[in-house]
Amino acid sequence: MQKRHRIQFPKNEMTDQSQDEAYFYLQDSGAPRKIRFHDYDEIYQVPGLYEQVFYDRLKCTSPVKVASILETAIKQSLENFTELRVLDLGAGNGMMGEELKKREISRLVGVDIIPEAYDAAIRDRPGIYDAYHVQDFTALNHDTREEIISWDCNCMVTVAALGFGDIPVKAFVEAFNIITTQGWVAFNIKETFFDKSDETGFSRMMRELIFSEYLDIYHIERYRHRLSIDGEPLFYFAIAGRKNADVTGEFLQSIDINLS
Repeated sequence: MQKRHRIQFPKNEMTDQSQDEAYFYLQDSGAPRKIRFHDYDEIYQVPGLYEQVFYDRLKCTSPVKVASILETAIKQSLENFTELRVLDLGAGNGMMGEELKKREISRLVGVDIIPEAYDAAIRDRPGIYDAYHVQDFTALNHDTREEIISWDCNCMVTVAALGFGDIPVKAFVEAFNIITTQGWVAFNIKETFFDKSDETGFSRMMRELIFSEYLDIYHIERYRHRLSIDGEPLFYFAIAGRKNADVTGEFLQSIDINLS
């Protein structure tokens, strides 16, 4: 049975902080330890802590939602969900991978930038991934790229990892271009990233990509990603579609995004 951790959310000082600045206190032993929500390296080192904070306390639904809309999208085609060979970008400790495996996909390749994510996935969900690479996709080395390509992935997923600087534009485009043409793509994104007042490169790229020739959208749905510390719903969009072609440098230049 997984150990239950003593977790305390701050009560009064969170109202003016953005989602990526949120934090909690871990009080298992000694003095309380302050941990930011995006300090994944620290969280993954403590077995069960990620699940307890984000899924038990804050009711995150995103792995189930994104897997579900991907399944819905594929049902609109003549293809079989169980034949998917999935590249899980920002795989973390394997929550999304586990959800996909429940649905009996063919192959699953995980990728994350931090070693602690790999360690947690192997520790908590052994056997879920056919391969798992600790790699920076903004500087992917040739040998690893060729190895990932050899899996012939026909689907890319990324859940709760886009925006906030977790996965940069260059990493997303690299993964998108690795999967096969006519492959499937499913991800979620915070609803405010669709607001035209957000002029960050990531938001511009996502808005343009969704309505571009590179991706056909099959399903888009607004849903409650999880609760905030204050108990307020945080809304995201879940998106599933089909890749038509690799994203080109010309396209990115046309929307004023430089990957160098």
